[in-house]
Amino acid sequence: MIAITLPDGSKREFAAAVTVAEVAASIGAGLAKAALAGKVDGKLVDTSYRIDADASLEIVTEKHADALTILRHSTAHLLAQATQRLFPDTQVTIGPVIENGFFYDFARETPFTPDDLEKIQAEMLRIVHEALPVTRSVLSRDQAVAFFKNKHEHYKAEIIESIPAGEDLSLYAQGEFTDLCRGPHVPNTAKLRAFKVIKVAGAYWRGDSKNAMLQRIYGTAFVNDKDLQAYFTQLEEAEKRDHRKIGRALDLFHMQEEAPGLVFWHPRGWAIWQVVEQYMRGVYRVAGYKEVRAPQILDRSLWEKSGHWANFKDNMFTTHSENRDYAIKPMNCPGHIQIYNHGLHSYRELPLRYGEFGSCHRNEASGALHGIMRVRGFTQDDGHIFCTEDQIQGECVNFIQCLLKVYADFGFTDVLYKLSTRPAQRVGSDLVWDKAEQALATALQAQAIDYQINPGEGAFYGPKIEFSLKDSIGRVWQCGTIQVDFSMPERLGAEYVTEDSSRKTPVMLHRAILGSLERFIGILIENHAGALPAWLAPVQVVVMNITDAQADYAAAVAGSLLAQGFRAESDLRNEKIGYKIREHTLQKVPFQVVVGDRERDNGTASLRTLSGEDLGAMALPELIQKLHAGATKAYAEARI
Repeated sequence: MIAITLPDGSKREFAAAVTVAEVAASIGAGLAKAALAGKVDGKLVDTSYRIDADASLEIVTEKHADALTILRHSTAHLLAQATQRLFPDTQVTIGPVIENGFFYDFARETPFTPDDLEKIQAEMLRIVHEALPVTRSVLSRDQAVAFFKNKHEHYKAEIIESIPAGEDLSLYAQGEFTDLCRGPHVPNTAKLRAFKVIKVAGAYWRGDSKNAMLQRIYGTAFVNDKDLQAYFTQLEEAEKRDHRKIGRALDLFHMQEEAPGLVFWHPRGWAIWQVVEQYMRGVYRVAGYKEVRAPQILDRSLWEKSGHWANFKDNMFTTHSENRDYAIKPMNCPGHIQIYNHGLHSYRELPLRYGEFGSCHRNEASGALHGIMRVRGFTQDDGHIFCTEDQIQGECVNFIQCLLKVYADFGFTDVLYKLSTRPAQRVGSDLVWDKAEQALATALQAQAIDYQINPGEGAFYGPKIEFSLKDSIGRVWQCGTIQVDFSMPERLGAEYVTEDSSRKTPVMLHRAILGSLERFIGILIENHAGALPAWLAPVQVVVMNITDAQADYAAAVAGSLLAQGFRAESDLRNEKIGYKIREHTLQKVPFQVVVGDRERDNGTASLRTLSGEDLGAMALPELIQKLHAGATKAYAEARI
């Protein structure tokens, strides 16, 4: 008998090997109809997969966490089949699932047009209505090469020829279309209901500019039409919030070809930067970090010792002087270890926490650059904690509490957590890894935090927690991290004196809350659609006169506000007050102060909010009090 254990702990027994589909049918007709795939002992498989030994089984339906990946994977094949039906001269290459959708690369001499994409979408729908069964077969590598060469699919044959001889490969067929694929896939094309072909772009074969240019068609798929429509609504909203557009409109920053991937900060943008940095400097201070500063350029020998020269050199900017090779730092950790090593430390000094607003540079591919979200020069709110193994858990708990407070102060309360565990290639003993992983898990559990485990996704030197925040339109941004490192302190000779006067290597915790300040500011801009909360706004209040007769008074009011610490400006132009109000509203200024003859004569000012609320005329002391409550109180409360 074969015993199948279901997610609720119940068991079903079968006299012989049984498919996932048959198990689903034994539970109920509704589940059999809804089944997209199965998960046998944690491995995703087709519904046709035969189970021939005791196993655990999850039936993957549309509600399952893995459903979307399977649907998108299958829809990529649907796209390829529809394309070849309409354009038989087209060769298929690869078609992976990506974030929010999938793409498929095609070799075709004639460019695809927008009309072609509409035709492909329509043909995909026809194939869905055909409800074609999706079947899996296995061929040897050489058989698979011969199969695709016979179909004149030379790109696909080249892919397979690069696979070691002797390996068996799985192929999936639906109707006349067959493709190389690991799977799993939906049982038939009728399961694919909510999808959209989006756009076409160019892509080099195998990502190499020396190879032929292919055509990449992008698409997306969802469980249902409601989710599909919500996605495109989100895209429309994201387009309105694009930090690059808002940055131009609000005169915050710009980028130009002479400095690719580097940011020119304008006064208003730099004002935002300074608020964020000074806030985080306060976080450092209260959390017990000693702020440091390490050099921008370090000798090649140090990067060799740290392991970066061998593993990260292609992403580093290097230079040469007086017969020595140097690199501009891509990260701050080796420099912080040099500061730590400049003296002998006792166990009584640990944990020792260093923090730096470290300016780093990485040679990112030009195609990966994206506004201030993905740049070549960036500044991290970087920190490194030197501690004992027994202190890992406590430091992680403190860090998580600090991180959540910071995110909440910036308006983010929906945070996602991932614990990445030991990879196959790693340094350190299993005992130490056990201790580190348990410390991170316990730190999350101590905060009653639900988290996802990413098996094997830790760094080679230790496990890590990644913190992602969700913005106002539901997008997820990975920002913070804390990583346990057993390797680099030892490679670079870090030690401390133990209680018995022996020498021991400390554990180093790499941690960041915001990550890149450039990227985090971009996230803030998009999250608030440019209308930053008053404590973050580059200009908190603007004072406007109605006519020239109040210009001196308006300037004096603005001067008083500046003296009180507000980021205040005056607008004394000879323009209609309605025009001024509209312009500063478009500039997202949180508070507007209007003065006319009555306000000048009475020593008052009228206050308006960005939302258009008129708070009326008030004496200057009351005005300052209200502005403090609205523009600086939040900042004061944000300080930990």
